[in-house]
Amino acid sequence: MLSDTKVVVRGAGDLATGVIYNLYQAGFQVVATEVEEPLVVRRTVSLAEAVYQGEYKVENIIAKKTEDFDKIEKILERSQVPVIVDPKAEIINYFKPDVVVDAIMAKKNLGTQINDAEIVIGLGPGFTAKKDVDAVIETARGHDLGRIIYKGQTKPNTGLPGKIKGYSKKRVFKSPDNGKFTSPRKIGDEISVGEIFGYVGDMVIESKINGVIRGLLKSGIKVKEGVKLGDVDPRSIKDNCYTISDKARAIGGAVVTSILSLSRG
Repeated sequence: MLSDTKVVVRGAGDLATGVIYNLYQAGFQVVATEVEEPLVVRRTVSLAEAVYQGEYKVENIIAKKTEDFDKIEKILERSQVPVIVDPKAEIINYFKPDVVVDAIMAKKNLGTQINDAEIVIGLGPGFTAKKDVDAVIETARGHDLGRIIYKGQTKPNTGLPGKIKGYSKKRVFKSPDNGKFTSPRKIGDEISVGEIFGYVGDMVIESKINGVIRGLLKSGIKVKEGVKLGDVDPRSIKDNCYTISDKARAIGGAVVTSILSLSRG
């Protein structure tokens, strides 16, 4: 049963999907926003994929793309999550949510303000609780993952991916230049050191470790230098490619907890 509490989640990537999943399970009315061409790499567990496919399912949640604000209510009535291409989150003025969650993961604030809703929450670096949001959720792996910060900021962005089986930078692919990204691979493929992951223009990108491809940007997208193209999971557990991660679930649970806590005043 849906509650009366309306939530807008800015972003629908893998971590945002973990947030949406927890909110959905708790009965909140959730609407997600995205950009016209989402640069998500863990597409099999990102509701942002609905932007490309029209409709997409992650675990038991179905996301439905719509470009019409007036269709949101009907999608919610079908127990689905509306995903709107709305980079500036103009839906906030129309939907009038009780809660706004900035889950863009841009490492900086792209426009979220503390007066966007009664409760405003930011994920990760770039937000200051009591200034531009009511609470910030720690997104860095480790002991403090999912910690709710009601005053101040999270740990600063290190620029380094979290370690998995001792691998950090080596497990992540980033674009070496501007150009079109293409790849013959798919998420869930096994890959070994030296094998081709993909291309940016004519530049070949090879894997530096053995594992399973967990993240892979949609082929054919134009990228800029430094953009994340994908990642390899050295644990080589294929099932992990198709379910919401432990990190995303922890962050999602923290968002629900912070909403309930802040609702008490």
